[in-house]
Amino acid sequence: MRYTRFHAAKAFESAVLSWRYAINGNLSKRRSSPVADAIALGSAGILLVLTLFFHRAELLHGTRHLSLTLATTLGFAVLARLARGVSNSGALAGAVVAFILALRDIRMFFLLLIVFCVTLAATRLGSSRKQQLELAEPAAGRSASQVMANLGVAALLLALPSFPSACLLALAALAELSADTTSSEVGTALSGKTVLITNLKSVPAGTDGGISLSGTAAGVLAAIIIAACAHAFGLIPWTGVIVILCAATAAMLVDSLLGAIVERRGYLNNDLVNLLSTASAALLVWAIS
Repeated sequence: MRYTRFHAAKAFESAVLSWRYAINGNLSKRRSSPVADAIALGSAGILLVLTLFFHRAELLHGTRHLSLTLATTLGFAVLARLARGVSNSGALAGAVVAFILALRDIRMFFLLLIVFCVTLAATRLGSSRKQQLELAEPAAGRSASQVMANLGVAALLLALPSFPSACLLALAALAELSADTTSSEVGTALSGKTVLITNLKSVPAGTDGGISLSGTAAGVLAAIIIAACAHAFGLIPWTGVIVILCAATAAMLVDSLLGAIVERRGYLNNDLVNLLSTASAALLVWAIS
């Protein structure tokens, strides 16, 4: 009888912990609050104003270029929404970021398209398994807060007045975004062993700070794709490819460390961790360039 009661109690405790994990650990990462989205859209608006102010001379002498940029970025936002990659608020925030990148250099916009395709493909991989684990993205797509957390650093770097390494730093942030998103999504989709980065103990897939061999390899591959495309577009030399790859890979691991140390304890949410991770990629490039 004692044996039965003991295991019944342990089973109940395990069920409660699993429920708490699903609510606080998994779903909180995938859902965004209206307040967070409002702040994100406000931030996007500020970045747009900064861009228009600091680059007003370029706009005054390039009306045709401005019209083409607006049409291109709005088209991108509509297609991203139709593909359910972003929600309505996410499409609006994404349109602002795409406009900033396209205004500075149309090649940066095309690179953003590649980033979107890579991360969307990784997100859709193993969707049934992710739904079973309650780790799937909302059906509506990523919200404004998620978009700005991932793309805000790159947009800020290109919204400010030009400086020599701005493009390289922005590329590092975009490569880290691709690496981090791909590693998380692929690691969750594939049934491999997941360990906590801080102590290498086995944890469930989707745990904050959890890493897997397949996910990490996929993340590095995603960073290689973005860096190689940036070189193919003539944005960086081959040496820049190596710099971006190293910075994106290191920042991807920083994201896992932040997830294990602060996100699991509730000090920061997933959006802030993503923001800090992309910023760390840019800072690493700035430190070594």
